[in-house]
This record gives sequence, C-alpha cells and structure tokens, in this order.
Amino acid sequence: MRAVIVGAGPAGLYAGIALRMACSDMEIRIVERNAADATFGFGVVFSDTALSFLQEHDPETCATIIPAMQSWQDMTVQHAGEHITIDGVGFSAIGRLELLRLLQTRARALSIEPEYGTTITHLGELGTADLIIGADGINSIVRGTLGEAFEEHIELGNNWYAWFGCEKPFATLTQTFTESEFGRFNAHHYRYSLSRSTFIAECGSDTFINAGFDQLDSRSSRLRCEQIFADVLDGTGLIENASTWRRFPFLTTKRWHHGRCVIVGDAAHTAHFSIGSGTWLALEDIQTLVKALKECEWDIPSALALYESQRRPIVEKIVRAAHASAQWYKDFAGHMELDPWSFALSYIQRTGRVDAKWLSRTAPRFAEALQQRGLL
Repeated sequence: MRAVIVGAGPAGLYAGIALRMACSDMEIRIVERNAADATFGFGVVFSDTALSFLQEHDPETCATIIPAMQSWQDMTVQHAGEHITIDGVGFSAIGRLELLRLLQTRARALSIEPEYGTTITHLGELGTADLIIGADGINSIVRGTLGEAFEEHIELGNNWYAWFGCEKPFATLTQTFTESEFGRFNAHHYRYSLSRSTFIAECGSDTFINAGFDQLDSRSSRLRCEQIFADVLDGTGLIENASTWRRFPFLTTKRWHHGRCVIVGDAAHTAHFSIGSGTWLALEDIQTLVKALKECEWDIPSALALYESQRRPIVEKIVRAAHASAQWYKDFAGHMELDPWSFALSYIQRTGRVDAKWLSRTAPRFAEALQQRGLL
C-alpha cells in the first residue's frame, strides 16, 4: 500500500509515524512546501487530558516529547490589578520547532524522510497513491482542490490577534486583561521553554483601529504592543515570527473524506486558540484514522467512512466549546466591567462546560475563594 501525506507539520509527521507503526511495509511519502526548520508561532500547548490520550495510544512518541515540555498545574487571570490563581488546570507546552525536530527524528528512525521544499499545486502530482492525507492546515491544497466535495465554509472572527514570543518564562498559562489609551487588550501567554514564552496579543476591531495596527509596519506594531503590555513584560521585548495581525479563521467542512483523500487537523476543522486544542486535535484525528484503517483491514473507502463517523462527533463537541470561548473573547472588553473575582469566574465558565461541581472537584482553592465571596 502507498500513502502520501501532504504537510510535514506535527499532524503530517505524526501521520507518517502512526502509519508506519501500524503497517511496517507501507510505502509512505510526506511532501512539505516549506523547509524542515521553518515554523510559525512559538509554543504549542497541550492539556493534561490530551497528554493522557497520547500516552495511552502512543507511549513511544509521548516519551519522546514529554522530557522537552514545560508543565504547570495552575493558571492565572490578571485583571484590574489582581492576580487570581485557578488551581488544578494542568497544561504542558513545547516549542513548535522543538516538537517538529523531535517528530522528524522519530520519523527518520522509522525510515520516513519528508520531502521538504516540495510544492504541490494539484493532486495529480501525487501519483497513484492508495491514500492521500491532507495534513496541510487551513490553506490545504487537498481540501482546496476538492473544495466542492468537502463543502468548506470559512468565517473570520471579530477580534484581531498577533502571535509573538518573549524571553520571559511565565510561571503559568496566564490571561492578562489590560486598559490602554487605545482601548482594552488581552494577552494569552505561557512558557514553552526555560527561557521563552508564547505571547498572543488580542483586541476588538475598534481598539485595533484606534491603536493604528491597520497602518503600522511589523516593527512599529511590535513596539506598540511592548508599550501596551510593559507591566506584564517587565522590561522584556517581544519577538517577531510572522507576527502579523489577523482574525481567526473558523473553518467547518461537511465531509472529511472523498475517494482516496482524507483531511485531518486544521485542514478539516479549526478550534479557537483560546482553548489550546489545535495540535492535539490533529494528533487525535490521526490516531482515530489509523485505528479505522486497521479495523477495516486497510479497505480505504470503508476506513475513511468509519474514521469520520467515529471522530466527527467528538471534534464537533470540542469545536462548539471553542466557539463559545471565542464568543466570550469577542466581548471580553465588556466582561472587564466585572470585579476581578466575578471576571475570573466568568472566564473559567466561558465554554459552558464548567459548573460549581466541576470547580469544587478540579479547582478547590479557587472554588473556596469564590464561596467566601458569595460567588459560588
């Protein structure tokens, strides 16, 4: 059997690894338009639940990744001068480039050598593969070529955001909400190494225009963000890497497979970055796909149908929560009228999946502090 994977990001590399582990004699080709060390963004974050799933289904890959991760069990909400800790919300993070390097090394150990710098403009260039996996992200050539078959729909979010790094290792995943002369801003920031953190700046459309981000070049934009978040950065500058302001693309597709082609991860669906789910959703897509291939004894049409029927309900549930989170962020400037503790409660309940029982069980110290204030 011959499989071609388009895209050598985490999803594409992991697809090659998982296929090789399931079928040692499969011919596997991975094509990637960028260089091996090209990456955008900084850290990749995983919840404790996501890591547990990876550990259960692929302990070898998990053992490769975990030693390079930074982990914490609390998160912090900063608003109106208060730093509120929400305990029990465990996350781990790793630099995206480090994650790619680890997966590249594991793939090569399994005799998989991705073809970097290879641009595919149409599926005919991929030859007579039995299976084509589109792991090539939001701008997927696989989905784009068969757009009518997948029935894609993309809608841009209201808020604007820019993805930076900084040389300050924050203690936890932190949400900082701040006032500025231009309007209200939010920053999502968390460390992904001993010396660096991801730092995502976000604001509404009016604030985006007031701050002049629609007119500033990348350097001036970065400097303005450093000014706005000076107290948080504590003298540390921001680092650029394709750090342009953009709006989040909410992608949905009515089908994930067509003929011999299947799409996974951000090529098939996107979930707002505020719940930190993009990479692990893609890895779980791959695990479900490979499991379906084995269960169907490598009958491609049956396996792809089984994959979608099993995986879609799970993904759609997570995407609904992510959309609810995005809606909360759309209105975060209004939520900032709340006192800090009421605001923190509103934040943690933004997806609609957190109630008093969950808080008491998972975040007992935070829940107790809310009870003392009559908020829970």
